[in-house]
Amino acid sequence: MRNVDERNVAEGGGGASARPMLAADRGGFIDRHNLWTEAQYAAAAQMRRVIDELGIEMVRFGFADQHGIVRGKTVTRAALAAAMRSGITAPSSLLLKDTSGRSVYPVFAADTGVGVAGFAGAGDIVLVPDPSSFRVVPWASRTGWVLCDVRFPDGAAVPFCTRSLLRGQLGALAERGYRMTVGAELEFHVFRALDEGFAPARVGRPGAPGTAAAAGPTTAGSQLLHEETLDGLDELVQAIYTGLTSLDLPLRSIELEFGPSQLELTMEAADAATTADAVVVCRTAVRQIARRHGFHATFMSRPQGAETASTGWHLHQSLTNLHTGRAAFVPDAGDTEPLSVTGRSYLEGILRHAAAAAAFTTPTVNGYKRYQPYSLAPDRIAWGVDNKGAMVRAVGGPGDPATRLENRSGEPAANPYLYIAAQVVSGLDGIARRMELRPPTTSPYDESAPRLPRSLGEAVAALEADEVFRGALGDVVVAWYAHVKRTEFERYLLHVSDWEQREYFGMF
Repeated sequence: MRNVDERNVAEGGGGASARPMLAADRGGFIDRHNLWTEAQYAAAAQMRRVIDELGIEMVRFGFADQHGIVRGKTVTRAALAAAMRSGITAPSSLLLKDTSGRSVYPVFAADTGVGVAGFAGAGDIVLVPDPSSFRVVPWASRTGWVLCDVRFPDGAAVPFCTRSLLRGQLGALAERGYRMTVGAELEFHVFRALDEGFAPARVGRPGAPGTAAAAGPTTAGSQLLHEETLDGLDELVQAIYTGLTSLDLPLRSIELEFGPSQLELTMEAADAATTADAVVVCRTAVRQIARRHGFHATFMSRPQGAETASTGWHLHQSLTNLHTGRAAFVPDAGDTEPLSVTGRSYLEGILRHAAAAAAFTTPTVNGYKRYQPYSLAPDRIAWGVDNKGAMVRAVGGPGDPATRLENRSGEPAANPYLYIAAQVVSGLDGIARRMELRPPTTSPYDESAPRLPRSLGEAVAALEADEVFRGALGDVVVAWYAHVKRTEFERYLLHVSDWEQREYFGMF
């Protein structure tokens, strides 16, 4: 029996270049601007078959904005064919907002000041679906999900598309002869949602979010990997496992962490771009699954009520030589060093640019409250051999094909595309300049090592001053990102906190 999408091979040009595309699909925005690869056209055909077979009625089109937050629209089955031909539009101002939804550029002006044409008047951008990312959402009835890149209406690339920014840096890495593999360990907090309805105090406005949702603890903390405590959350653990594996995410483990209400999940290492997509999908999935079961999951690093242990995102990374297929960080036989010459130079690049990269690895005000001594989180720019207090932990050594680096400085709220891209930019500079690696630390909280930035503002200033990041990402991208984050930080500085009220109101 023939599927309605099948056609003669000759109709598509024959051979490997045959595009499984119906005649009605041709001439759309994607075809006209040549935005899909042959593999994506094949994936689009398979996506249509899955939608038909499973009776999918709605598909979520989403893209990760500058903060790593998924934005997008839900497209009905009737509108899906047109959306797959030509994408869907969204306001370009989404790329010019801080985390509160406040526009930090004059979005209705003829010149927004962002340094790129195409944003005037809050005009549209086009969300271009990547059919190879299509998934069926297991917790929502008859619903699919596809990740998107963003383009301008004339087909031009939007320089602030973070998914595309990562691919650009991975392309630069490939030009040097390397492919990157990344594994993710994501810690997060899970609270029990307190059913108080949607109180008026929770309603906010851009620049002034409403109060946080009321939530209570789920675990007492202080008992790392305690099996019985994790069993007490088995309803949620089972739901997360089912949801993430149904999304084809490479889940390895779900673990009880040290802090109260704190869990961790780990995923198998994969190609860097694949892992970045997986993290975007994973975080959104965990939050939505938790909400449906009466919990509130957050990837905020240090929420109130969880001060004893912040959450981090430990990013494992390694390179493979594209010409030889050899793991590039593994030392040669007889070498007593824990890393190869390439690995040592790459690591020194990460350390040299750590202050600037922090704007991407730790992009929130809250994340810098995690950088504390003796906390299993780093506060110094240093590396160690299998030392979990150091900013970068070198794992493996001679003869170990799994030799890799683990950057422990990131927070789980980081945009995965920008976090990983920052590692590539930093490490490539180390390789290009054949940097000599500084000695490892055996005392990672030693005062002699340079500090990581103490605040988001300090990290943004370091990014702006870093010529390597400017050269790799472009002045326009660095200026855009720095402006978004600086205005967010300045808004925080203007806020009168509970600490100030307690400290000074009665004293003076």
